[in-house]
Amino acid sequence: MLLVSVVTGCAVPRSGTAPVSGRALPSPTAPARDSLHIAVVYPAVTDVIQSHDSAFLFGAVRGGRGVEPTTLTVDGHAVPVLPNGGWIAWLPVPDDTVAQFRLVARQGGSSDSAVTLFTARVAPQFRPAPGRAAWIDTTSFTPAGTLALPLEEGIPLSVHASPGATVRLLLPWGSSVPLVPDTLAPELPGAVRAFVIDTAPRRHVPVAGRYVGWLPAAALCADGRTACATLVVTVGGDTAMARWPLDVHVVDMTFPTVVVLDDDTAHTGTTDSLSAGRAVPHGTYNWFFPTGTVAVESGRWNDQVRLRLSRATVAWVNEAEVVPLPPGTPPPGGVVSSVRLASGPKSVTLRVPLPARLPYQITERERSLTVRLYGGASDINWMQYGESGGATGTDPLVTRMTYAQPAGDEVTITLELARRVWGYRARFDGRDLLLEVRRPPPLDREHPLRGRTVVLDPGHPPLGARGPTGLWEPVATLAVAFKAKTLLERAGAIVFLTRTDSTSIELYPRTHFAELRDADVLVSIHANALPDGVNPFTNGGTSVYYFQPRSTRLARELDRALVTEFRVRDLGIGRGDYALVRPTWMPAALTEGLFIMLPEQEAVLASEDGQWRYARGVVRGIENFLRERAREP
Repeated sequence: MLLVSVVTGCAVPRSGTAPVSGRALPSPTAPARDSLHIAVVYPAVTDVIQSHDSAFLFGAVRGGRGVEPTTLTVDGHAVPVLPNGGWIAWLPVPDDTVAQFRLVARQGGSSDSAVTLFTARVAPQFRPAPGRAAWIDTTSFTPAGTLALPLEEGIPLSVHASPGATVRLLLPWGSSVPLVPDTLAPELPGAVRAFVIDTAPRRHVPVAGRYVGWLPAAALCADGRTACATLVVTVGGDTAMARWPLDVHVVDMTFPTVVVLDDDTAHTGTTDSLSAGRAVPHGTYNWFFPTGTVAVESGRWNDQVRLRLSRATVAWVNEAEVVPLPPGTPPPGGVVSSVRLASGPKSVTLRVPLPARLPYQITERERSLTVRLYGGASDINWMQYGESGGATGTDPLVTRMTYAQPAGDEVTITLELARRVWGYRARFDGRDLLLEVRRPPPLDREHPLRGRTVVLDPGHPPLGARGPTGLWEPVATLAVAFKAKTLLERAGAIVFLTRTDSTSIELYPRTHFAELRDADVLVSIHANALPDGVNPFTNGGTSVYYFQPRSTRLARELDRALVTEFRVRDLGIGRGDYALVRPTWMPAALTEGLFIMLPEQEAVLASEDGQWRYARGVVRGIENFLRERAREP
């Protein structure tokens, strides 16, 4: 069934580089005099639709010689067209790798019309061979590639094959491993997608034909081959066989490989000098290891390296950021000795003497920061609260320091603060770890923006979504940022933009820009878009993302202000693993004010009025956040 709708909310879709100050955006409703024609913006010729149920198409009807309204049909179904020509449709996807749609546009009662046969590519799906009872989906082997693990650690296996079959993995030395039906796999795979409203109830029926097993790690394909184990699937008298594309090597932990982390092995000088650690390969960021961190390698999977941080904790990092040290290098570890605070005008710094550049993790709570050091044993006899020699006495920002030894090779040091966390940063100084805790800025309750430094980041380029009429996200976000800058400066703030034209800027230079200017607040401005397979007519609205706990209130105030300004559905706030909200030195949030892919919302974002509304929402959100922090005792 074809679903079409006119979205009545005023939201802004994903757009980017706005014109420089003083340059007007082209009018989206300017009348055209050429022949009527239909443009499809998404999917583009290079796009492959990943959904196999329904997908959206959007674009614009251009041209025409009269003033009558334009109509559009897709495969005979009417699709609303805005005065600026923008349209969007939600369409069923055929069971094929090619989808073709017939679009017909007409202008009023005139004879002016346009017909387009649009062809889109669809990602292929596995299909069993006709007439075969036994089959194997060879695209579903998990894991695949090259693995390196300690002997007999164990590898979970998963594959999709004939339901009701007998499944076993034959190993090259003659033994076999059974695979059993996965009775817990839901029919709708994967987790609930954030900020997506499901219109159909979720089902929890086991997927027919999903099998799981357990393979003890041992040398597999030791002779250099790349697929030495064979999966055998039997149904009655029919059998299917396929090589499992897995190569396993054994890691000898008796003489461990010690590595040092460096996220800039190419020496470009453009990185943040941090290697992200993940609990699972390619997962969300959980650790941030500075360049020079030393750890023991305990496994590999394709381009991911597993580090043993302690006996109980491992982290996965990118192989490109791992540099092996010479054989015989001893594993990092040793004694963590007494610590000291040093006071400064804008911060207080904790110095932790370490035996090596040990891996660490910082956990932030509302009024405390905890450093967890991996591979260390505590000999913290003294915890000095003031400067050396007692020149400044006890720093009032830190009310108490404590340490603990939760495991034999993990040490925690906690700073309890008199104020809620505003920001911090950590780095190595030789072998010492320095944790610098930022003092909250002085805030005026009546005029909280006065004297405060705000950095606005107009999202993209590179990349950025486009709307039905072609509005590019970087264009719109820059226009909004200029207007927000004007409003903030009127309120007494000092404002910087990470970009002021359409020049592409990567992510790290943006956050580094904010830190160099000692920003009190960082806000990244975006407009939204949806992935394939998500209904655009039930999932529009405003959302705001944060990463650090201290930024939750900033995200909430921005979200409230933008929803009030646009009167659209409140999709809420969420913790998102985005580079622009990960800086630790200041509260930071990323706004997705409206959806650029929805014609009505693209028109709002393209208009002066809509840009001012977005800007007012951003400014009001920042101001309300600072006012709330100003009330803190």
